[in-house]
Amino acid sequence: MSAHLDVILAGRSICICTGSGGVGKTTTSAAIAIAMADRGLKVAVLTIDPARRLADSLGLAELGNRPSRVELAGVGEGGELWAMMLDAKATFDEVIERYAPDEEARLRIVDNRIYQQISGALAGSQEYMAIEKLYELDAGGEYDLLVLDTPPSRNALDFLDAPRRVTQFIEGRTLRLFIRPTGFGARIAGRGFGAVSALLRRVTGGDLIADLSEFFAAMAALFGGFRDRAERVESLLGDERTAFLVITGPAGESIEEAGYLRAKLASAELALAAIVVNRVHRTAGPETEEPWLAEALGDPDLLDRVLAADAGLRVLARRDRASVDRLRAESPGVPIFEIPELSEEVHDLDGLRAFAALLVAPQPD
Repeated sequence: MSAHLDVILAGRSICICTGSGGVGKTTTSAAIAIAMADRGLKVAVLTIDPARRLADSLGLAELGNRPSRVELAGVGEGGELWAMMLDAKATFDEVIERYAPDEEARLRIVDNRIYQQISGALAGSQEYMAIEKLYELDAGGEYDLLVLDTPPSRNALDFLDAPRRVTQFIEGRTLRLFIRPTGFGARIAGRGFGAVSALLRRVTGGDLIADLSEFFAAMAALFGGFRDRAERVESLLGDERTAFLVITGPAGESIEEAGYLRAKLASAELALAAIVVNRVHRTAGPETEEPWLAEALGDPDLLDRVLAADAGLRVLARRDRASVDRLRAESPGVPIFEIPELSEEVHDLDGLRAFAALLVAPQPD
């Protein structure tokens, strides 16, 4: 470890924690946010976490689509911690409100049943809206540091491609079939679209076709704003103020994905600040001397179980050591933090601070 994480993040205003699911991204994100608030920064941590573990660990009854203040004792002067749980649909609604030319146009979209069904499931919307909210808060300039816990996904790379996928959807030929052309374009497209429309009417009923046409026609006025915003949101990922952290487990698919994501970030020229390897198995010392242990335990059956558990732990520790060493060899110049397997789950502010102490420099007395 060449430097503590607080040193690595100095001068950054955005920290994006990414990686595969189930590797401790939420815990790591919250711990970093608390550590930086303790150092006198005003920090907001954003998450999409269906289990709502972040709210529980921060001692909040619930989190919403706007940052909520977290009461912290012992923070440095000026330090504040804020947290929010991103609601992709609510953020989408806010984007519609921002780009709609007037209230009538906004209602025409948000009241449409097609919009109501797909606004939370549009291709890339969850990932895109996470960056959209990040962009909004960064543009507001209210926080010293924003920490984003990226959405759970089968492929962590979905997050990086979300702005481009949204733009491709907006410019897609299939979508534009539903925007009724006029004049010469209507005569050219009319026959093909008419056949598709007739088939869909027989299968789904006329109301769906009408709603689709109404939805896409209403959205047409917003396409330019969406495209420009998506480009600005994408540029935020490559901003020099933005740092990526790859969070991973010590073995299996998660560490393979960490290596792949590291390479993907490098090819996209995005700043990888560090890799955090959570839940690394470690042993306390040399193998147990059986005669001494047998005398101490005084129970042959218990001795067998203890020795079996110790042997199993040593297998896991050797596996983890090999995996982390390989990751280090493949990631020259990238700081790698190893967080040991903890005896208890992190579920409160004290636990998050203890976790953070493994990542950042000790505070001066």
